[in-house]
Amino acid sequence: MKRDLITIEDLSSKEISDILKLAHKLKKKPLSKKKALKNKTMALLFQKPSNRTRISFEVAMVHLGGYVLYLSPREIKMGEREPVKDVARVVSRYVDGIVARVYSHQDVAGLAKYSDVPVINGLSDLAHPCQALSDIFTVKEKMKTLKNVTISYVGDGNNVLNSLLMVCAKTGVNIRVATPVGYRPSGEILEKAEKIANETGASIDVFNDPHEAVKGSDIVYTDVWISMGQEEEREKRLLDFSSYQVNEQLMRSSKDAFIMHCLPAHRGEEITDVIDGKNSIVYDQAENRMHVQKAILLRMLAK
Repeated sequence: MKRDLITIEDLSSKEISDILKLAHKLKKKPLSKKKALKNKTMALLFQKPSNRTRISFEVAMVHLGGYVLYLSPREIKMGEREPVKDVARVVSRYVDGIVARVYSHQDVAGLAKYSDVPVINGLSDLAHPCQALSDIFTVKEKMKTLKNVTISYVGDGNNVLNSLLMVCAKTGVNIRVATPVGYRPSGEILEKAEKIANETGASIDVFNDPHEAVKGSDIVYTDVWISMGQEEEREKRLLDFSSYQVNEQLMRSSKDAFIMHCLPAHRGEEITDVIDGKNSIVYDQAENRMHVQKAILLRMLAK
């Protein structure tokens, strides 16, 4: 039976733990599984351009002995030139797995529904599970544990935050969120995360004041204020988020905290040059996408 990774909800706490352990081994020995996916082909079906998602998955597949077929936004035009279900039915007859980077979550969910091979969500407007798994791996790597760790997320209640809430809840990590009014994370996901957190011992707190949210945290995390597809909202968003910038003043509320950002970063908007400071672990976080995705690929495609 095929397994898909569309949201963090598709994984149990144990499965997340197993992925993190395997990723740790693979980071120490990057080519230790160089024949595991021999003769396997992964299609990268992207509606949005990408840096980290594309490169990390391509290199991961090469390190595992597999092959990657990149399908750019100009080629397939899924949902325009062909319906999602037709794309899924055809592409899945050619390849062993699909990574989809899409605008609408319905598209990646539709691919998973009609595909005969595993589908991995490389990003949708609702969720970014591979990013969240890499984030929590990075937190554990730097903190040496996930017990009694607190992450503060400051900014937009977007797909990254939705997935971060779920992965924190499932791994027992405390998360404090600061968003402007009208930009909170998905209410449904927040409710589900809170129920899981009650079982794992994690705490979830939502604030409007970023200084209050950051106080005493181990990690301060932010993301762009204007994602692809939101360009028409730029001026309003810049105004609404103006007091949510991660800068030296905000970091005084938790001066020893690590700084995380899923990139690309817009210096001068959601973050200043603190991203280049000694407490930044942003580039370790970016590198870890590759190691964690190797673990995901092995779990989903290896015999």
